[in-house]
Amino acid sequence: MAHKISQKIVGYKVLTSEDKAAANEAPKPPQSFESMHENVERPEMLLGSTYKIKTPHSEHALYITINDMILNEGTAHEERRPYEIFINSKNMEHFQWVLALTRVISAVFRKGGDACFLVEEMKAVFDPRGGYFKKGGIFMPSLVAEIGYAIESHLKHIGMLKTTALSDQHMQFLSEKRREFEAKHGTSDQAFPEKAALCTKCSTKAMVLMDGCMTCLNCGESKCS
Repeated sequence: MAHKISQKIVGYKVLTSEDKAAANEAPKPPQSFESMHENVERPEMLLGSTYKIKTPHSEHALYITINDMILNEGTAHEERRPYEIFINSKNMEHFQWVLALTRVISAVFRKGGDACFLVEEMKAVFDPRGGYFKKGGIFMPSLVAEIGYAIESHLKHIGMLKTTALSDQHMQFLSEKRREFEAKHGTSDQAFPEKAALCTKCSTKAMVLMDGCMTCLNCGESKCS
């Protein structure tokens, strides 16, 4: 097929086999991938997880459902990101603010970026009427904080937050400290000693006085370190 050249020829070059080989070996531009943003179209089906919250302040439990979207499915950039959250309960006392909270959180999820900041913000909310202890001696400063803990658990489940597990040496140290404390003060059927104080780091009633230093038997926090 003939092509008409309408402009003046100012130079030319004949491609050699080396030029063709170099062109084939040249790095290809990176493949674009989709990230979460507010204009992402919602698919017909989303994967979700439901978490149950039961507080001593209410007869009925709350059920928190977080639905996730799979982005770039089947590629090296595949990731699971939260898309929306729903909270249901038979208790209608908190209906108004719970509904508003779910809509705000869902909007933050769909906005994209790092939504992990929500966890720390919610865990820092304190109820003026006082918090409550959960099973295992974990202190919850408010219902909002416990919802924050549920979201944190989900973000760890899908890989957005990394779980910071204690090392084997740290676990061995805590076991030895607990045996020493029980040898002096007697054993207990509870998860942690009855005389334990509340740890400000992990919010667990597991802080005991050992060798003149307050040490948490749950996370290892020490006032002397």
